[in-house]
Amino acid sequence: MIKYENFTLENLPQINTVAQFENHSKSVVYYYNVECGFDIETSSTMLNEQKFAFMYEWTFGIKDKNFICYGRTWEQFIELCEKLQEQFELDENNRLIVYVHNLSYEFQFMRKYFEWVNVFAVDDRKPIKALTTYGIEFRDSYILSGYSLGKLAENLVTHKIKKLVGDLDYKKVRTFETELTTQELDYCNNDVEIILYYINEQIEQYGDITKIPLTNTGRVRKFVKDNCLHYNKTNHKKEGIGGKIRRYRELMNECVLTPTQYTMLKRCFMGGFTHASMKHVCKLHKNVSSIDFTSSYPYVMLSEKFPMSKPVKIDVRTVDFWELVNDENVGLMFDCKIEGLHAKNTFESYLSESKCFDVVNATINNGRIFECDELKTTITDIDLRIIKQCYNYDKISVTNCYKFYMQYLPKQILLSILDLYGAKTTLKGVEGKEVEYLLKKGMLNSVYGMCVTDIVRGEITYNETWDKTQITPDLINEQIDKYNTSKNRFLYYPWGVWVTAYARKNLWTGILNIGDDYIYSDTDSIKLLNYEKHLDFIKWYNSDVERKLKLMCEFRKIDFDLCKPKTIKGIEKLIGVWDYEGCYTRFKTLGAKRYMYEENGKIHITIAGLSKQNGVKYMVEKCNGDNTKVFEMFNDNLYIPPEYTGKNTHTYIDDEMSGKVTDYKGKTSYIKSLSSIHLSDCDFTLSISKQYNTFLIMLKEGYLFTGNKHI
Repeated sequence: MIKYENFTLENLPQINTVAQFENHSKSVVYYYNVECGFDIETSSTMLNEQKFAFMYEWTFGIKDKNFICYGRTWEQFIELCEKLQEQFELDENNRLIVYVHNLSYEFQFMRKYFEWVNVFAVDDRKPIKALTTYGIEFRDSYILSGYSLGKLAENLVTHKIKKLVGDLDYKKVRTFETELTTQELDYCNNDVEIILYYINEQIEQYGDITKIPLTNTGRVRKFVKDNCLHYNKTNHKKEGIGGKIRRYRELMNECVLTPTQYTMLKRCFMGGFTHASMKHVCKLHKNVSSIDFTSSYPYVMLSEKFPMSKPVKIDVRTVDFWELVNDENVGLMFDCKIEGLHAKNTFESYLSESKCFDVVNATINNGRIFECDELKTTITDIDLRIIKQCYNYDKISVTNCYKFYMQYLPKQILLSILDLYGAKTTLKGVEGKEVEYLLKKGMLNSVYGMCVTDIVRGEITYNETWDKTQITPDLINEQIDKYNTSKNRFLYYPWGVWVTAYARKNLWTGILNIGDDYIYSDTDSIKLLNYEKHLDFIKWYNSDVERKLKLMCEFRKIDFDLCKPKTIKGIEKLIGVWDYEGCYTRFKTLGAKRYMYEENGKIHITIAGLSKQNGVKYMVEKCNGDNTKVFEMFNDNLYIPPEYTGKNTHTYIDDEMSGKVTDYKGKTSYIKSLSSIHLSDCDFTLSISKQYNTFLIMLKEGYLFTGNKHI
């Protein structure tokens, strides 16, 4: 890596351009088909008792490791941009894409140094594409890959490189005048080299740089869309399939929504179920088994029926409501009021307090409603079936009820899912297929997410400051109309709502059958005691998975063998079944997203807001390697000091700041920063809420009842 002033592109091999039509500008744009990467290093300190942050080193690379340079100021980087603009004759229609791993961070430091032609963001302060007047377009490789830089390096196939760790102490204050060691410069070089290698593999995978999607979810959207609307790799409609396209568009024309119905669906939508058994929380258990579903969301998309019509309002006074609830060819969404609600079982509660309103006199089980005098909520028929299984109630009143016609998803979507699942299964561990395996695995994990993308979103704009369009009734009407009439639409928002509802139903089938041995669940997995005692249930459930998949395959005329591809060892892997993950020597949970387990003598933790590696390391060191003491330490009011959490507090500084800063070597420099992000270590305290603690005490002392049975 050389200094930017000595950087030359004279020996750079000739680079071709590729053309792409841009919808935003309605013009053809040419892109240089080459990998480029950019990264910065920053310092955070205090200036006049105020948080202050600034960039002290930047690294840029193009093509490969032979063309990487570095500089120390933004002015130097702008000079490089001017050199690149001149060398490649860049402008708005002739661009060079430069990837940044976590662009939102770098953008906050650099945004006031450039003029921006267009910034595309997914949320406030989260740009994923930003075009400068130099013709340089910055893109986010983190959102594209979904991996940290270290994990990205591990998953490279044609290039072998590891992210350097510990060679640059971020706690030491450096300025642009601080001399950097060879080791520190190697660290900076390494980060950009990883980006270059990753984008090189992406170009090879997709054919050219214009075909690389902006986001990880974008990969699967394009793949499924091409299958549904029958596009080939050159993006031209295939010959002789006009009838299939017409029928698919006729389906989309039928699957439309009004603004009121969309708003109601948003109220209906719930994610995965994550919770701890009220019977076992805060207790240490030995020999705890773990089971999980094989690709839970993709499985329900294959095996279940989904809304295939516009919602039709019905008067529940004129129909047999419960007959409709139990009809697999009918889907319902409705508002309801439930009175006299009370838990049936002794171990778990289903209804989320955050999804209910007008709740009267409730007892709350860590965010879930254990009992109440009255509540109102918006749910699907699937949710109502679960509620009937786990609660008693005095009365339920239904209003604003809508009916959907239900059927299996279109064959093109089913085949797309089976293609991805098959590739993930058959390519795992196959030498030479690592890139394709990782790609298909990531796409399969994203296939559900594309179904619940919000139809109505406020536009995020950047013009020196961030601004988000306010969502008004007019905007909702406009975007819903655009959604309904789009000829490129291949998805229907209710599908995503029902995907998670079906997945919760499957998970709760396990929770209710496992009963008092159930300890913890998280979306697609269950931790339980006495695994062997529940083998009959697992066997029954898995056989029912096979039955349901066969029904779908028979209806859609799909080869059932696609549902059970073989691994490299020739073992069939049926999608959707319960898989045995293993047995933990010890397990303890303090609530949702808070658990610790011991496996093969090693402690592991999952605690929301705490680094898995750093948190465990501190606790093990604090307890001198005694795992028993570590489990005792994992309790209410667990405290992890800031230097051990692995987490930072991000403070956005939007105003220009300047002043004298002394680096860790004692050298003082005058620093100006137009905008920045200050990072500081944050501590972590795990505390059980007062409300949850009261619930557990009442439960322990016998003040809570389930059904007619005293706990």
